Amino acid sequence: MSAPILDARTLAAREWDLLVVGGGITGAGILLEAARRGLRALLVEQRDFAWGTSSRSSKLVHGGLRYLAEGQLRLTRESVREREALLREAPGLVEPQGFAFADHGAGWAQRLGFLAVLRVYDRLAGRREPHWESADGFAMLAPNVRREGLLGGVRYTDAKTDDARLVLRVLDEARSHGAAALNYVAVRGLVREGARVMGARLLDERSGQEHAVRARVVVNASGAWAGALAGALTGNGAGPRLRPLRGSHLILPSWRLPLAQAVSLRHPEDRRPVFAFPWEGATLVGTTDVDHGEGLHLEARITRAEFDYLMAALRAAFPQLSLHDEDVIATYAGVRPVIDGGSHGAPSKEKREHVVWSEPGLVSVTGGKLTTFRAIALDTLRHALPQLPGWRPDLAPQPVFAPVPLPVSRLLPAGVLRRLAGRYGASAQDLVDAAGEGELDPIPGTCTLWAELRWAARAEQVRALGDLLLRRTRLGILLPKGGAAHLERVRAICQPELGWSDDEWLAEQAAYMASWRECHGIPAASSSPEHRCLTR
Repeated sequence: MSAPILDARTLAAREWDLLVVGGGITGAGILLEAARRGLRALLVEQRDFAWGTSSRSSKLVHGGLRYLAEGQLRLTRESVREREALLREAPGLVEPQGFAFADHGAGWAQRLGFLAVLRVYDRLAGRREPHWESADGFAMLAPNVRREGLLGGVRYTDAKTDDARLVLRVLDEARSHGAAALNYVAVRGLVREGARVMGARLLDERSGQEHAVRARVVVNASGAWAGALAGALTGNGAGPRLRPLRGSHLILPSWRLPLAQAVSLRHPEDRRPVFAFPWEGATLVGTTDVDHGEGLHLEARITRAEFDYLMAALRAAFPQLSLHDEDVIATYAGVRPVIDGGSHGAPSKEKREHVVWSEPGLVSVTGGKLTTFRAIALDTLRHALPQLPGWRPDLAPQPVFAPVPLPVSRLLPAGVLRRLAGRYGASAQDLVDAAGEGELDPIPGTCTLWAELRWAARAEQVRALGDLLLRRTRLGILLPKGGAAHLERVRAICQPELGWSDDEWLAEQAAYMASWRECHGIPAASSSPEHRCLTR
């Protein structure tokens, strides 16, 4: 069963070894690695778990082929190792994804260079697979790709995931080791004794009450917000300079852009790589890589220029499909916490390594990538180690997830049971058992079961309708208009579980739909970068 949900007041009465600030994949990973090594660890997130970058990534668990081509061998080796570990340990959540890269006349030298990089990529993963396909063979892998001038193509294998569910699964694993995690709890300041940080003042957004919590070490793992939070809390500019970069994406129905493989292509304007791949029964397209000039207190959204940029790439690669703006189901954008290299060059040239810095009682971490969250967590704990006398852990990598059995149900096929085990871990059987009549059926147009909504509302700290539809499930970006056509049944299942009154439900529904239109719809041709996306 899911761990009991505690409130900020109860948790503030305890003393903690580690207080982690930030409920994305980095914070979740740190919480898990600390708890499994015996630390009393608490995580707080001022919005919802995975609200920021960790539910808005490109959904890829990849070794970083581009990083290898740029000579970043250490980062690539680490990424490949972590990718392979997640493929082994999280079946049903992290799955292999084939990639196909069309060659429309790149030139033999570039082609041979790419194949050589792929051979190194294979060796790092301990695998070997063929990479070159003839024009006819490539057309079978990607039948809708432009045939004019097609000489063949390259294929290779990476992996994909549901990034928000990955965060939630890591948090559940941490709770199984005694950790605690709360969403909608913000840090309002630090508790100090002299120059040393001894905890933090927490504001429970639900009750409006403030509580002081003591901890031997506070870890600032707030991602793109880490630099600003560190400065606000400490009053100094310590730490690296961040360059927030926005990556925006499109979701199309699979019948409009059917793909068996992920297709990588070069944008016709600037030759940047763009990809499209099958994800959760739809087709995901991305990504842009631009400076995010807006305030981080606002929810990121795609601009019209980014939307047109991605659509231009699709129309050039798949001309026979005649794709239009109206074919896009939803959009989303996230802000990456990238370290500013100081060169003021193209955003895509910035390195993706993480960085950790500290002062007495406070450790901050930012940068890095989704794939390497375990390595980032362990590195952060190494920096915290000197500030935790008496703690002598083995910081060698351990499996991220304990093995879990498949849930049992005569009504569900093996593939669905595997998917549930991957996403919900030890809670998968409880989810199945809690299902009402007809709730083990998939929601039309998705791979999501109605029962997943009930379980999320019952056991996964849902505080807003957006939590339920954008992060616990992904219905808000997989269904037209954010799933509006299904909201009555969603209400029938979830309102009793959440304990919301009719007025509360209607207010949440109105807020969700307004936010969806602003932050996940198709931007108007005249849209301005300024906007007011709701933070929920």
